[in-house]
Amino acid sequence: MKTESKQVVVIAAGPAGLAAAIAAVENGVDAKEVIILEKTKMTGGTANMGMGPLGIETRQQREGMMGVTREKAFRQFMTYTHWRSDSLLVKKYIDKSADTIEWLEGMGVKFVPSKFYEESEPTWHYVIPDEGRPGPRAAGTMTRRMTERADEMGIQILLETWATGLRKEDGKITGVYATNAAGEELLFECKAAIIATGGFASDHDMMKKYTGYTYGVDIFSYEGDALTGDGIKMAWEAGAGKTEMHMELNYRIPDNMNFFSIDAVMRQPNLMVNLFGERFYDEGQLGNGTFTTNAIDQQKDRKCWIIMDESIKKRYEKKGLDLISMVHGADIMDIFDKDVESAIASNYKYFVKADTIEELCEKTGIDQAGLEETLETYNHDCEGGRDTLFNKDYRYMKAVKKAPYYAACFCVAAYGSLGGIKVNHKLEVITQEFEPIPGLYGAGTDVCSIYGDSYVFQLPGNTMGFALNSGRMAGESAADYVSAEE
Repeated sequence: MKTESKQVVVIAAGPAGLAAAIAAVENGVDAKEVIILEKTKMTGGTANMGMGPLGIETRQQREGMMGVTREKAFRQFMTYTHWRSDSLLVKKYIDKSADTIEWLEGMGVKFVPSKFYEESEPTWHYVIPDEGRPGPRAAGTMTRRMTERADEMGIQILLETWATGLRKEDGKITGVYATNAAGEELLFECKAAIIATGGFASDHDMMKKYTGYTYGVDIFSYEGDALTGDGIKMAWEAGAGKTEMHMELNYRIPDNMNFFSIDAVMRQPNLMVNLFGERFYDEGQLGNGTFTTNAIDQQKDRKCWIIMDESIKKRYEKKGLDLISMVHGADIMDIFDKDVESAIASNYKYFVKADTIEELCEKTGIDQAGLEETLETYNHDCEGGRDTLFNKDYRYMKAVKKAPYYAACFCVAAYGSLGGIKVNHKLEVITQEFEPIPGLYGAGTDVCSIYGDSYVFQLPGNTMGFALNSGRMAGESAADYVSAEE
């Protein structure tokens, strides 16, 4: 076994791992004594698919007169989670978030703050990409700047090298075992290890065991080849405590990237029903992905259908969609008809175009009697000016009467997993009895159990924000530990 000595070993080079390594060096660890082990062929992890992190009381918010404060955000966060989260960790994360945005700006990253939906706070800081406008995958620019910063500092990054376990002696972490693409077994002796492996979204057995979801049946989560819970398992083997584990839920049509405009155009506050043909949610709140997915999660087969008619489609073509976000641009209607043709030609089962309600029900599996009863009440309410069931905002009360009808099946999905490794507010990994394991730290999704049972969506950018800020905090704590051990 090839052996090499370092002071700090960071496991994975996503935003949490990159932030941890850079922070460790900034806080006194010699860059030559820090190494990052990355399982895949590139840095950034699933953050490369994202758009940007949370920031509170940033320069950009102040300049735009966006009045969200750290105190308000903390109260919102803790009230939302019913205080079932580590208040000290949440407070440190929120208080550090503006500094982290400035820290990234120092690396050349540019941001524009915004809301995700109308009722949310303007905490999401979209990354301005090297090319094009902010949107999906823009955060890849941010992780590239972080990688460049790590390279400039002299931090070694080993790609296609994955950690396989931790060496623990006399109660302390003293090394990280790894394997590389050539099949070599490696040991990196160290004083501190930081786990930031991004969760278990690609380990379907682990997902089923700890969250109850069956991939491809009742959940359609985003995946990454490396997200197999490696860091969580090795931390448990070293004595780390376990936390509750959840999926960071959202809703979408399966395979939505191949039918992007259908997902966007049908993800509007129109009639939404379950398989019984019943409304079960105030569709005016569709912008809140957490609330919407929680409601869908309670329905039969964890799915629903959103329905619009030809008149609604024509209105969208003329006036634009009701709900527009940076994810789905204002010009999305321009490609809708093309995607509809493609969906029909490929027999895509999650989208239906029908000339009658009977045909729509036959193709979707919605109970016809139930849907017809719902339509009678719903259309009457649209004409009468008030939603008598959920009091939905009247702006979104549009009758469904004119064929053809369009329906899309929205299912429970997830951005990834949450939690697994128990940590304290210093990002020290701790046992079930709350005792720190000397030399072991965690960051990012592997330790993100601060949301309770539901992602705090009214403060958008949270998960990437937590990854970056917890990474920095873990790096700082590891640096302090290394210094004390010398």
